[in-house]
Amino acid sequence: MNDQRVGANSSVFLRNAWYVAAISDTVGQALQPIRLLGTSLVLYRTASGEPVALEDACPHRKLPLSMGRLTDDCVECGYHGLTFNAQGQCVAAPTQERIPSSAVVRSYPAKDRYGLLWIWMGDADLADENSILTIDTYDDPGWHTTGGDSLTVHCNYLYLTDNLLDPSHVAWVHRSSFAGEGTANVPLQIDETEDGLVVTRWIRDSEPPPFYKPLLKFTGKCDRLQHYEVRFPSIAINKGVYCPAGRGGPDWVPDDESYEMISFNFLTPADENTTMYFWLQHRNTDIDDDALTKEIAAGAKGAFEEDKVVLEAVHRGIAASTTRPINLGLDAAAVRFRKLLEDRISRETDD
Repeated sequence: MNDQRVGANSSVFLRNAWYVAAISDTVGQALQPIRLLGTSLVLYRTASGEPVALEDACPHRKLPLSMGRLTDDCVECGYHGLTFNAQGQCVAAPTQERIPSSAVVRSYPAKDRYGLLWIWMGDADLADENSILTIDTYDDPGWHTTGGDSLTVHCNYLYLTDNLLDPSHVAWVHRSSFAGEGTANVPLQIDETEDGLVVTRWIRDSEPPPFYKPLLKFTGKCDRLQHYEVRFPSIAINKGVYCPAGRGGPDWVPDDESYEMISFNFLTPADENTTMYFWLQHRNTDIDDDALTKEIAAGAKGAFEEDKVVLEAVHRGIAASTTRPINLGLDAAAVRFRKLLEDRISRETDD
């Protein structure tokens, strides 16, 4: 990752971190192969519902264990029956007099949180489940969480973090949904935090974007906050605040007319060319309106699919190009985040 131009690809990942691997209820008592950070894993649940993540390769001839079968919470290889428990230890070797000491597969810490399955891809001794992202209002009865959804995006995950640190792109990519007055040219504030980067701006006295206008509890123009945040390794938190014009700004105080929407975006690299994109939508109004929830969920997915089309084309274009991509002023946050992430990866690999 020594090339910090937006668009520079990377096959290096931060491993001592939690990544979302799946929506929890899509993983059951069946062997499910996936790729995370260029590594092949097999997921399943024990009879008691505990998630398991193992290296998807039998140590004998590297046949994927996902091609075997699940029996009594253990995985039996489909080639010669070597059988591994949830910790990756071989518990049966039918063709051998004794179990070979080298018959071990790597296991990865796995935890369910917020309806998502998280995997720790680095040193298991460093896996602290308390370091999984905290969503303070997740169980707050005054907020509604739209259940998780996902897309597979055929681009490097850094193109997605670039995009989610760039509020200006909505003026062109999301013309019919998130775009609105000021999204193209109101200056941005960029701040580094302990665990990432935040880009914010208040857009004053403007018409609400088409997506949000019917959701607001007031009429007329608004003050609008765009809060775009990426936390290491690749969790993007986008927050929108809408309040009547004249009430917004750094000293804004929530009231009954304020509308808040938070999108939690989890960008998990399958490899350097493919990203698993998961998200949750969180709002502070109309929490019991199921029809509205479905409408918001569909609108959000539609917008993310617009991003997918653009970013997949960006990935292909840069991969095929014989000239280097340039940076614009709007790329300042993306460039800075890449440098901060590179520093973390360098420290990890140096340890």
